Amino acid sequence: MSVGGPTLCPRGGESTVTTIERPAQDDFLALAQPYRRELLAHCYRMLGSVHDAEDVLQETMVRAWRAYDRFEGRSSLRTWLHRIATTTSLTALEGRSRRPMPAGLHGTGSDPDDPLRDNPEIAWLEPVPDSAVCPDSGADPAAVVDARAGVRLAFVAALQHLPARQRAVLLLREVLQWKASEVAELLDTSVAAVNSALQRARAQIQEAAPTRDDAPEPLTAAQQDLLDRYVAAFEVKDVSGIVALLAADVAWEMPPFESWYRGRAHVAQHLEHRCPGGPGDFRLLPVGANGQPGFALYLRGDDGAFHPFCLQVLTFTGADVTHVATFLDLDLFPVFGLPGSLTLTGPSARPTGSAATR
Repeated sequence: MSVGGPTLCPRGGESTVTTIERPAQDDFLALAQPYRRELLAHCYRMLGSVHDAEDVLQETMVRAWRAYDRFEGRSSLRTWLHRIATTTSLTALEGRSRRPMPAGLHGTGSDPDDPLRDNPEIAWLEPVPDSAVCPDSGADPAAVVDARAGVRLAFVAALQHLPARQRAVLLLREVLQWKASEVAELLDTSVAAVNSALQRARAQIQEAAPTRDDAPEPLTAAQQDLLDRYVAAFEVKDVSGIVALLAADVAWEMPPFESWYRGRAHVAQHLEHRCPGGPGDFRLLPVGANGQPGFALYLRGDDGAFHPFCLQVLTFTGADVTHVATFLDLDLFPVFGLPGSLTLTGPSARPTGSAATR
């Protein structure tokens, strides 16, 4: 049997819907599997947390499986699943604060002479692995670029400034390309209210971040060379070499610390006096996060092994690294499929099977 849409049969000015043949409910998971990545990406954009997005996706699949015997095929299975994912995300967001980045809390950078302000009480924005939300490399290149653009860090951070329903409207209209009438039906509101919410959301997003259309192209050879030099400089803790590879007005954020720095001089002072480790004490593994290049940093411990320290996501603007987001949440390492420790020797050594940058 197959899933099909309803057949409308005009008769006396009325329409009737024929019986729809579809697979048994037991086949639901196989039918839904192709949509898991884009559903997770949608939940992540709504929630700003890969952990919460996984939970909401699981709840979405359970709800859809339970309701599948009532699915009439009036929309595609993809649209139906996104409807459930959106309503489940909105429920999950009730009573929750937005997930910010440090610069979103304090508009001006911190003084590197001041003590670091740690605030673990804030639910911070989290990065997401490309492998979890982006199509495989063999997919349509345009689809890969669009998927990466939709989860890039600046865009997801900007979404966190929107109320939950505005966030849903923007994502459904701009990312999923739903009609205003479809969004209005889902949110039980009017088309006029949807259009008004979309206008307000667009204005807010434009103030907070670039649009999705400004997404960067795949890395150039020069950008990849810069990343290679960044790794080499970090692994020998060459602070001057690290900051020389950054834009003059680079922003450096480090949740769960509220403190963040603007400009090479402040970043250099932080790395020199606040960041632990010395020459040879770091190892970096490349990762793909939010459609951007990044690194997992491991710090040498007293036992001689290298242990998880932080995840970095780098943003290029042209040839320059203009933003470095340093996430110190060690629970992210297993999410990215990263090893719990490294036992390498020599700054040029590399493990096999590590995640690759794009």
